[in-house]
This record gives sequence, C-alpha cells and structure tokens, in this order.
Amino acid sequence: MFHLPKTATAPFCPSEVAGTVFVANTDSLWKKISRFAGPGLLISVGYMDPGNWATAINAGSVYGYSLLFVVVLSSLSAIVLQCLSLRLGIASGKDLAVLCREHYSPPVAFVLWILAEIAIIACDLAEVLGCALAFKLLINVSLPVGVLLTAFDTLLILGLKGQGFRKVEAIVLALILTIAGCLFTQLVFINPDWQAVLHGAIPSIDALSTRDALYLAIGILGATVMPHNLYLHSSIVQTRRVAKDEQSRREAIRFASLDTVVSLMLALLVNGAILVLAAAAFHATGNTSVTEIDQAYHLLDPIAGTAAAGILFGLGLLAAGQSSTFTGTIAGQVIMEGFLKLKIACWKRRVITRGLALVPAFVGVIMLGENSVGRLLVLSQVVLSMQLPFVMYPLLRLTGRVDVMGGFVNSAWLKILAWSLFAVISAANVWLVLQAFGVI
Repeated sequence: MFHLPKTATAPFCPSEVAGTVFVANTDSLWKKISRFAGPGLLISVGYMDPGNWATAINAGSVYGYSLLFVVVLSSLSAIVLQCLSLRLGIASGKDLAVLCREHYSPPVAFVLWILAEIAIIACDLAEVLGCALAFKLLINVSLPVGVLLTAFDTLLILGLKGQGFRKVEAIVLALILTIAGCLFTQLVFINPDWQAVLHGAIPSIDALSTRDALYLAIGILGATVMPHNLYLHSSIVQTRRVAKDEQSRREAIRFASLDTVVSLMLALLVNGAILVLAAAAFHATGNTSVTEIDQAYHLLDPIAGTAAAGILFGLGLLAAGQSSTFTGTIAGQVIMEGFLKLKIACWKRRVITRGLALVPAFVGVIMLGENSVGRLLVLSQVVLSMQLPFVMYPLLRLTGRVDVMGGFVNSAWLKILAWSLFAVISAANVWLVLQAFGVI
C-alpha cells in the first residue's frame, strides 16, 4: 500500500496529489490506521452543516428527544452509502463521476452532472446562510452584510494552495473539534435528562404518528445523507495510494471503512448533541416554538444561566459553515473533472460555487427579511433531497457490477440492504418534495 508522504506539498485538489510512499507489512497497525485516517473527516463535515442545525433545532424544540432515533438511523444509512462509495473508488481506481461518464450515455451523464452541481450549490447556500447568521449573531452585522462577508472565505481556499491534502484534513479536524467542543460545553451548562435521551434514541413509530413529525423526520433524513459527498468520497480515498493486488486493496478498504465509521459516528454525536441541546433548553422549558437558529441563540443565555452559551453556539455554527466549505469545493472539483474532464484551480472553482450561492442567499434575505434563514435552509435541504436518488442509483448499480468491482462486488446481503435504503430514502424524499410544494 502507498500513502502520501507527510512532507509532500501537493496541491489542494485530490486529483492533483502526487507523491507516494510504500507501507511495509512490518508497519504497526496503529501506523496503518493513522495513515488512512482523514478522508472520512472531510466527508463527516457535510453531516454537520447549518442545514443539519436547522432541522435538529426544530425537531428538538418541538418534539423533545422523541426524534433522536431519526438522527441515529439517518447517520447509519449514511455510513452504509459512504462505505459503498469508498469501496467503489478503491476497487475500480476511479471515482463515481468518472464511472458515470464512462458507463452512461452522454445525455444521461449530462443530467447527472447538472443535478450534482445543483446539489453543491444548494449545500453552499446553506453554508452561506449559516455563516451569515453566525456573523450577525457574533459581531452584530445585518444579515445581508453577513452574506457578503461569506464571499471572503475564498481567500482561505487560496491560502491553502500547495499545502497538501493532509493539512486540509488537519484544518477540518480542528473545525470539527471546535463544533463538538462548543456543543458539548453547552450540554454541560444545560444538563439534559440523559435517561430521556437514551429513550429517544430507540426507534418509535408513535413518534412519527403526526404529519408534522413525519415531515420533520424526512427533513432530517434529507439533511443528513448528502448526495455530493458520495461523489467526493470515491475520489478522496484515492489520495491513499494502494498497490493493484487484491490483498492490498482489501486491506485499504478495511482501513478506509474504519476511518469512515469513526468519523461519521462523530458526526452522529454532533447532530445528536444539537437535537438534545434544543430539547433540553427549549422543549423541556416550554419553548416549543423555537424553529429558527437565531431564536435558539438568543434564548440560550438566560436558560443556561451564562452568556458563554450563546457565544459558543455562534462559534459552533460558524465552524460548521466553514468546515463544509472545504468539502463543497473539493466535491465540485471532483464532479467537474469526472463528468466533463475539465480541470480548473480549486480557488476558481470556489469562486464559481460561492458566487452562484450568494445570489439566491442575498436575494432571499433581502426579499424575505432578516427572519428568513430557517425557510431558506429548509428549501436548500429539499433541493438536496430531490437529487439524492439520482446519485444513489448509479452508485448501487456500479458497485453491483463485476466488470467494475471485480472481486469486491456487493454481496447479496449488501445489495438487499442498499436497495432497501434506496427505496425508503427515495419514497421519503418524494413525500418531502410533494409536501414542500403543497401537493399532498
């Protein structure tokens, strides 16, 4: 197996990474694990973005701990799909976007590319809105000014040019730890009912008995399983070079899967912490109408009894938006190169994506007002939900083909599990979209 040397100064994008080093069989288990750690972290931040904050706060405020099991099941579904994505990348040596271009007709591949780009823009819209709201809460600027300030995060991407992929992973890890630290410190201030938390993690049909609860549960599902991350993961696992023999690739899949499971379990804890925080701070105190992120910010201080609670909340939200910025940029690069064979600098890709997201964000907050963030965030998650089945289908089809996967093709039980997830998620997303547009 091979791995990027720590001293490499490779460019930011995974397709441009160069330089490998052989991992000897005599290397310790911990050394192998540490060298494969990283791609899962980049994927996990997509499950902590402001869209997840919006749905989790709403669920915790209105329904207490009862929908916590939805966060758990959604995260477990995401783990299955991301493990399929990394298997595809390692087994085939190609990412999902490239394989879609090669195995589907040009018109179909073009439609898949457009849908993937729309998903990235929708995700970036949530990041713009989340960061803008964080700026408003932390430095007391208007929401439109906060939106404009998010344009400058392109400078962060430009500053990472030539720094190497491992440094990007380290920065993302620091942001994730910031998010987790802020949230878990707030939980200490709030002191939730942990017995009720454990009860809420147990699946319950009764918790979904009302129309609004089911709608919100599907919104959590749509916000959790990010479509563009499935394209991304199949590419970034290849920054860990492996030999072509089956034993080396099998070991790479095992270590990459471990990295993914650990990272997404961390994301599960973060998302669960947001819902638990809202349930303990708002639902338990009778504030069951907190559906906006800025409402949560302003109510936390008096409930927690310390001004630090609101500040930590705002910092966590800002870190969530900024960390998702990295994955959105890399995913956009992977998708563009895979579908179109078009390579551009990552900072240019960032300018394009952020520019396309800034327009609807700025227009939305101007037309709908300062309290429109919640509605716009929900809209962005609906758009993501609409795209999800269109990336799941080619992923499941390709990982089930012997000519693509060789000896790593999906087993019978994995096919049943994966296609069952596809059916449930597709039906749930169709219901969500129909609800959003008032059809049912």
